[in-house]
Amino acid sequence: MTLQILETDLKVSLIAVGTKMPVWVQNGCYEYSKRLPSEFKIKTIEIPLGMRSKNQSSKKAIDQECASIIKVLEKKDFLIALDVNGKSMSTAKLASEMTDWQMQGLNICFLIGGPDGLSLDCLKRAHLVWSLSDLTLPHPVVRILLLEQIYRAWTINTNHPYHRQ
Repeated sequence: MTLQILETDLKVSLIAVGTKMPVWVQNGCYEYSKRLPSEFKIKTIEIPLGMRSKNQSSKKAIDQECASIIKVLEKKDFLIALDVNGKSMSTAKLASEMTDWQMQGLNICFLIGGPDGLSLDCLKRAHLVWSLSDLTLPHPVVRILLLEQIYRAWTINTNHPYHRQ
């Protein structure tokens, strides 16, 4: 792979269901965010969990969360929904995609669902539905894992020694 230095900013948003993450999640997210260069503008938007009760189906809560997600989106955003049933992608492929997204000047929004995932409406709106793993991962862990993969992809694109083949 050839070294590609890009001057274009890449705006990345993590739109994640769940607020008041534990300190270890905040620290993990901060650790990978601070490693990225200034041309990566990463922000996290936390969406409150939908109301759940034993008398109410989780579908209603998921739909409520999706409505909140949609409110923060802009028409020009390129949406990537994280879902266990999505398409798998290697880190090298993510690095290649990130280069393309950066060259196109896209605003990337990663959608991270809550404990019951994302609604069908959110998944349909996404330009890409991506599975980080066949495993079911806790949504707080997904934040850290996603930021680590974004950082790792950046290191591939800049020939940084962090990623080893």
